[in-house]
Amino acid sequence: MRRLLTTAAAATAAALALTACGSTEPAADGAGAKKQQNQAISLTDGAGKKLVLDGPAKKVVGTEWHEVELLVSLGVDPVGVADVKGYKSWDQAVPLKNDPKDIGTRGEPSMDTVAALAPDLIVASTDLAPAAVKQLRKVAPVLEVRSADAADPIGQMTKNLDLLAKATGTTEQADRIKKDFDAGLAAGRKALADAGLGGTGIAFADGYVVSNQVTLRPYTSGSLIGAVNERLGLKNAWTGTGDKSYGLGSTDVEGLTKLGADVRFAYIGNDDDKTSTPFTEALAKDKVWTSLPFVKKGNVHRLPDGIWMFGGPGSMKAYADALVAALKK
Repeated sequence: MRRLLTTAAAATAAALALTACGSTEPAADGAGAKKQQNQAISLTDGAGKKLVLDGPAKKVVGTEWHEVELLVSLGVDPVGVADVKGYKSWDQAVPLKNDPKDIGTRGEPSMDTVAALAPDLIVASTDLAPAAVKQLRKVAPVLEVRSADAADPIGQMTKNLDLLAKATGTTEQADRIKKDFDAGLAAGRKALADAGLGGTGIAFADGYVVSNQVTLRPYTSGSLIGAVNERLGLKNAWTGTGDKSYGLGSTDVEGLTKLGADVRFAYIGNDDDKTSTPFTEALAKDKVWTSLPFVKKGNVHRLPDGIWMFGGPGSMKAYADALVAALKK
């Protein structure tokens, strides 16, 4: 069930994902730019495949929001993005700066639309079906990115950033992003410690409603958000294990009764998709939910919409800032 939790009102859940790149900063002088463009770039992608580009990719298409966010953060504007409307709704922390062509859904990109863009690189998640990747390779070189790894969530995110930076000639920007991310989390950790909140139990979850049934997804320590929580000096209240990529578990409302009375509960909703915000909708009058100790104490924190839970350093820093502010209130 990975991160599907967005446009899933008609399907079951909605999703997560990212895309690719578009244009890079030219060198200070024409000669330098020409030299950079003529320099071959050797890459090994998330699927272990070797790829050689003639130079930094300029016209990039992306099929997943995680990778799209990374590209935008690097200053690369993708010419094509899967589900542009969904990205604009779910990832406002790192907004698109151009008007990319919508190439279809993240799970089924339109090959004709991608081909019409004549990209010099397609960035695809390893979550994309192999058959779709095979078709995309007929259009342009494909760089597969492993969007998540529960064994090292932050490390995988950073690895992805570096891979796309190398492919697009934006390594200096990647270094700045990483330093800013580390500094932001360190500042957040200090702020919580100074407020006497270090070690506070935190339970982050999302959920969705299908056929009037609420399903919740705990973000374990193997999730990117779970790893950020721990970097902030907080204790993840979810003790179960999640899937091997995204670190997501599954439970129902009764499963929340296992959380401690002093835990803080946080979530991110989306008013554009009511089925993905059950805490203010379907559960508002649920007797189990309203009887939970942390609900009665007012320790439920809805963080700002538009922070993509499976994004990159930009979304994760925005999440950390929002969570610290909410806990300190």
